[in-house]
Order: sequence, then C-alpha cells, then structure tokens
Amino acid sequence: MKQRILALFLALCLCLPLAACGKKQGYDPLEGVETRVITDSAGRQVEIPADIQRVAPSGSTAQMILMPIAYDLLAGLSSSPSTAQMPYFPEEVRYLPTFGQFYGSKANLNMEFLIDARPQIIIDLGDAKDTIADDMDRIQKQTGIPTVFIEADLDDMAAAYRTLGDILNRAGMAEPLAQFIEKSVTMAQENSAKISESQRLSVLFGTGSTGLACNAAGSVQADVIDLVGAVNAIIPEEVSNRGGGTTVSLEEVYAVEPDVILLSTGGPYDTLTQGEWAGLTAVQNGRYYEIPGLPYDWMSSPPSVNRVEALTYTAALSTLAVKYRSASGLRVTMASLWPVECAAIWATASFTSPTHLTARI
Repeated sequence: MKQRILALFLALCLCLPLAACGKKQGYDPLEGVETRVITDSAGRQVEIPADIQRVAPSGSTAQMILMPIAYDLLAGLSSSPSTAQMPYFPEEVRYLPTFGQFYGSKANLNMEFLIDARPQIIIDLGDAKDTIADDMDRIQKQTGIPTVFIEADLDDMAAAYRTLGDILNRAGMAEPLAQFIEKSVTMAQENSAKISESQRLSVLFGTGSTGLACNAAGSVQADVIDLVGAVNAIIPEEVSNRGGGTTVSLEEVYAVEPDVILLSTGGPYDTLTQGEWAGLTAVQNGRYYEIPGLPYDWMSSPPSVNRVEALTYTAALSTLAVKYRSASGLRVTMASLWPVECAAIWATASFTSPTHLTARI
C-alpha cells in the first residue's frame, strides 16, 4: 500500500508543469556550495551539501528521530503538533510550515510546500522497504533535493544516529544518543534471555477507542513486546505494519486470554473493570496498563525512537531492582535529550505505577 501511494504521488508529480518541481523553480541546494558524497542505507551514492542547515523529514518517524539531535535544522514539519503535544515542542518549531509526509495511510505530501521550505536535504528514516532505492531516486529527481534513506528500526537506531551525526556535522550530539540506545537494547535482550519459554507472558497490545485494533505479532509496531521477552497474544494470518492493523473481536480476546493488556492512550483503559473486558483474567488481576502518549505514543504510532524509552523502563524480569539498576546506570535518556524538558516525561519515565506501559510484565 505504501509503495502504491508513493507511486501514485510520483506519477501525479510527473504530470505537473516542470516549473512545479525542485530545480525547475530555480532552487538548487547544491549550487555554489561545497558538497560531499555519502552512501545511504539503500546503497545509493548521494551528493549532499557539506554544511547542512535546513532539513526536511520524510514523515512522522523521521521527524521524531530528528527532534533530539536537529530540531533547530528542520525546514518544516511532516505533521504539526497537536494541542497536547505543543508544550513538548520548542517554540521555534511549533509553527514551522507543514508539508506532509511521504509514506503510510496518512501520506499527504504537498510538493509545493516542500519546495517553498527550501530544505537542503530530505531525510527518510525507518524500516527498509523493497522499493526504497527506487523511491528515493524518484523523489530526488522530482524535487531536485538530495534525498537519503537511513535505516532506523530498533536494531539499527544507534547506527542511524551516528549516521545523522556525520551527515549533519553533529557527531558530538549523536554519540550519547547512540550509546544510550545500544545500552537500552542490550539491557532488554539480556533480561529477555533470562526468561524461559514457559515463563514468557502473552501480551495484547490494543489501540484505538475500543482497544480492539491490535498491533499483532510480526508487526514493526509491536517490536518492543518481542524484545522484552514477552509473546504477542494476537497472531494474524496476515501481518500489517500499520498502527492498529489487526482488528479483533472481544470474543477473540477471551479466546487467547492474554496475561497482560496494553492499551494506547484514548482507549478503554478507564472503564475496563466495568465493561465487557471485566471478565478477562488480566483485568481481574490488575495487569492492564495505559501506554504514555506524549509527546508521542511510547511504543508505536509511529514506530520510531519513542520505543527506546519504553525499553529503558520496561525490565523484562519485572523486578524493581532491575528497573532501578537500568535507570541509575543510564544517565542519558531520550526524555532528557528531547528539546524541551517537561516534567510530564520525567514523571512518567521515573515511576513504575500500573499506568506505565509494561511496568509489571
């Protein structure tokens, strides 16, 4: 679906007058500046400015990854912050022009707005799609703007920040982030390895107002569940990488009887004990949790660097000792390096109350 949406967009762009795109509007980010050639994660050789001051993120995933290291370099946003998100964004970022995003069900890129923002580079971050190299080539050809892809799933997130540090000449800012991510992932993997197969808990990750739109097994949206040593309770015939990609019925939830229930913000968390969910063992045992949702959902939507914070404070062994060791051993967190220090992030990240993610898995 993503590829079809992008292909349609690019086809439409080809139909526009030549004056509508990139260099044809008289804007060439490489003209008269020192350049260098890099190799992106798709294996493409891309000429980019040596000194980059204006960056366009390809979508919400890229925007989120760029915020801790380069919020001041953003030429615009893929999506504007909501009223609830606004306090988490620096003032100079809150009202930047919004030109939309390239991929996903919310693909709505406005080419004219993108060119008007005059970025020197377009950066796409996320999981590698089969057609990623061709997609990047086409976008670069149509915009006249250097376009690079940096793979940035959980396994590659640390390397992604180091690559960004090189491209944006911010290696000193990137390295603490990369080290924190590596330590967080390693902590989760080591804790997970200590849990026997018979002791692994099944987890339902529900989204949406009903909680029945699930991030199922095999979805990139549910990576954190696997990494911390749990088992996804929903195993679909066909995997969807979209948030809320697998809708189930309440009868199906009772059939799988998950040990733990995770619900995104805005779901039925507050009424779970009074409604049709009340008969579930997880609800009766108090093992249901609402995932923090600001400035973004901490586990998905989009599946970006937000998931690292979830790993840090979700110890797979579920002991306070492990949690405190992980918190005290890692001085840098995504929360501490977010551009705006907000008490809400720290409060959520520092406690293990039942409303915090998989706090008691």
